[in-house]
Amino acid sequence: MRRIGTHNVNGIRAALRRGFAPWWAQTNADVIALQEVRCRADDLPLEAFAGYHATLDTGTLAGRNGVAVLTRQVPTAVRTLGGAVTTIDPHGAREHTEVDRLVSRDLAPFAREGRYVEVDLSDTPLTVASLYLPKGAAWPYEDNSQEKYDRKMRFMRGLARLLTVSRRRSAAEGREFVVMGDFNVAHTKQDLRNWRTNQKSEGFLPEERDWFGSITGPRTLVDVVRALHPDADGPYSWWSWRGQAFANDAGWRIDYHLASPSLARSATHAFSGREASYEERISDHCPVVVDYAVGD
Repeated sequence: MRRIGTHNVNGIRAALRRGFAPWWAQTNADVIALQEVRCRADDLPLEAFAGYHATLDTGTLAGRNGVAVLTRQVPTAVRTLGGAVTTIDPHGAREHTEVDRLVSRDLAPFAREGRYVEVDLSDTPLTVASLYLPKGAAWPYEDNSQEKYDRKMRFMRGLARLLTVSRRRSAAEGREFVVMGDFNVAHTKQDLRNWRTNQKSEGFLPEERDWFGSITGPRTLVDVVRALHPDADGPYSWWSWRGQAFANDAGWRIDYHLASPSLARSATHAFSGREASYEERISDHCPVVVDYAVGD
């Protein structure tokens, strides 16, 4: 059994102050994907990664983005859009190293933004990716938003091709594949509370939802949490800091595990780690954790 989780921390240093480390320590996950680390490589707080080998693409945009995968053993291979990572071992030793670069024309403008990293585990035949997809914008429903809208559409086009390549590579090498993280898309009406009033909002635009449907399916990538909770509203993973969104559970499900079909079938349990109160929130996103019965 492997417990695997994902968490958009909205700033790793802020998340640490709010209880990130004890939450994950008691969860005892084997692999953790992080998004929005929002910290320069040389300033990463070592206590956030205690007990893990951390592989991070922090990007070059100060205070923005940044993805990571935390593993119990050193990965056998690492790939990113930019071809470079920072690694931190369980003793706190840091290293900046060159790795395999995932080449894509559509994703080239994002190569230094810290949006995607994938690793091959050494203790399980599995490739794990961490993703932070751009938020985008609600053009043409919002003025002066086409540039952000076009950027997200371009990223999604490139990501669809990348995921196909990575999934097929993993299968050819005898590994399962899972990509986790913040997709900034709610796929169906079950995936956000106030769907009627958000049909012209970024993250729930028809073209975004269609794209999400195009990358998922029973023979490609399976939405694991939805497969285990087919009739549930949510479970949500993001709530605005503002107003009563958290208290009223007016959330969105935008953090996913998308897994190769065989891996998805092995999933036995999935949960959204929503905190008990607003005051206990670690981030505006909560962790999403799945237990997989995948062998060594």
